[in-house]
Amino acid sequence: MSTVSKILSGLERKYKASAILAPVTIMGEVLLEVLIPLIMSKIIDVGIANKDAAYVIKTGGLMVGAALMSLTFGVVAGRFAAVAALGFARNLRRRLFGKVQDFSFANVDKFSTASLVTRLTSDVTNAQNTFQMIVRMCVRSPFMFISAIIMAFYMNARLSLVFVACVPLIAIPMVLIMRKAHPRFQIMMKNYDNLNAKVQENLIGIRAVKAFVREDNEKSKFDSAADAVRNAQVRAERVVIWNMPMMMLVVYIALIALLWFGGNLIISQQMQVGELISFITYMIQILSSLMMFSMIFIMLVISKASIARIIEVLDEEPDVKSPAAESLQDLQPLDAPKDGSIEFRNVSFSYDKTEKNAVLHDVSFSIKSGETIGIIGGTGSSKSTIVQLIPRFYDTLSGTVLVGGRDVKSYNLETLRESVAMVLQKNVLFSGTIRENLRWGNVEATDAQIEAACKTACAHDFIMSFPKGYDTELGQGGVNLSGGQKQRLCIARALLKEPKILILDDSTSAVDTATDAAIRNGMKSTLPDTTKIIIAQRIASVKEADRIFVIDEGSISGIGTHDELMQTNEIYREVFESQQKGSDFDGAGESAEAEAKKAAAKEVL
Repeated sequence: MSTVSKILSGLERKYKASAILAPVTIMGEVLLEVLIPLIMSKIIDVGIANKDAAYVIKTGGLMVGAALMSLTFGVVAGRFAAVAALGFARNLRRRLFGKVQDFSFANVDKFSTASLVTRLTSDVTNAQNTFQMIVRMCVRSPFMFISAIIMAFYMNARLSLVFVACVPLIAIPMVLIMRKAHPRFQIMMKNYDNLNAKVQENLIGIRAVKAFVREDNEKSKFDSAADAVRNAQVRAERVVIWNMPMMMLVVYIALIALLWFGGNLIISQQMQVGELISFITYMIQILSSLMMFSMIFIMLVISKASIARIIEVLDEEPDVKSPAAESLQDLQPLDAPKDGSIEFRNVSFSYDKTEKNAVLHDVSFSIKSGETIGIIGGTGSSKSTIVQLIPRFYDTLSGTVLVGGRDVKSYNLETLRESVAMVLQKNVLFSGTIRENLRWGNVEATDAQIEAACKTACAHDFIMSFPKGYDTELGQGGVNLSGGQKQRLCIARALLKEPKILILDDSTSAVDTATDAAIRNGMKSTLPDTTKIIIAQRIASVKEADRIFVIDEGSISGIGTHDELMQTNEIYREVFESQQKGSDFDGAGESAEAEAKKAAAKEVL
């Protein structure tokens, strides 16, 4: 598919009609504009020369009527072009955003969040401006040029050769400018990505910036990124600014030539004054159309980099896709997993898809449906990577992941992920009310179901402490909540899915051990048949699990109960002993029930 068809595909019918009507009305405007100089020459050479006032009034009225009609066509064309361009940008943004929604984590990592934001905003705006210019100026410019040339040759063929001589003077510099400017604008857009990344990083981490008094450092980083954008823009503009002076030089050369040769023709009575004046008007129309074309050319140079970046996103194939139904009919890809059993068979994984940089190495294990599994390991040991392979956020480098006894690649992605609820390390909440955020887990959840989930997640009490309760508005990202409150809301949201598999990726790190125990105890009673995988740094969070996996450098170091691992696994034992000695670790050896009772006692007090 060509670049143009990729960009234009999906343009809605009502916008297509505007995109077609805009050029049609522009043609009407141009025809009337080209007719006006001919009428003007008649007024001078016939009406004024013969002192025929009636002819002047009659023909002048005709010229005014043509001008008004041309104006009307121009206004209507402008509206059609604006509607088409805005509709084009709307559809293009929707297609890009929809494409990004289909991306796997690996695809997003490839482009970076900041770059995708730039492509959805600045790049689409550049494409929109170019589209509007195409449906207007790309029709007006050549049509005006051809029509005015025809009229000029009609009036005086010899004098029209001046225009022919001017064409190479315009074309050659334009080609040179385009070849020089395009790579510079590509660099400029990459610098925009970097600038957006700096802004995004600063705004997300603004509390850390304030806490460490790093405002001056952040300002310096932003200034460097902004200077890089400015310098790239200057380097690009240094090339394109030559376009207008070159065009004006050609206009003045053509005007001087016309006045010289046209004046001689008038003196020799081979041409009339009105004809020369009209001819000069046609010259202005011809050269203005060329200048207009040069503006289009500059806009195309600027937008070419943006359009290429948009096409990159549209052409990107998601790493993780639902299976083709026709090729996997025997696997019934739309069926949900029959239960929450999980099996890893010799699984290896690499973020860059190369064996040498693999972060998981030949991992094998099986989990029965309804089991509670704890995962312990050091930072960077790939604990989170393991669980992200279950709902297919990433695909394995080698080996097989099975859920419900079937390869995860055989499931429809939506169906698979509906069966898996995951609370990530980073607690993500959205603008809106608490109730709206919770219904991400189940859009049809009743108020009773929402309250039950929040009570299990130990979130109901703090929610009711707010004046508006569940209708409390959250700021972007839940900025008006503490870390522990965010975690509990995210857990409640996951519980509302009533999933076959529940994954908690270090999602109780910001709550105290008693609350952590109360949440685990609540999940045990409310979701007895759900497979629960708990990744934690505190052994107290996984101590009561049916089995605990110890992960070390991308491999499984040990599997067993707490007591078994204390006897057989040195890594686990060292972690347990270090946490018992730490003053910030309260209740390492207590059961979930004991800690839950302690939490209840605190509430009573």
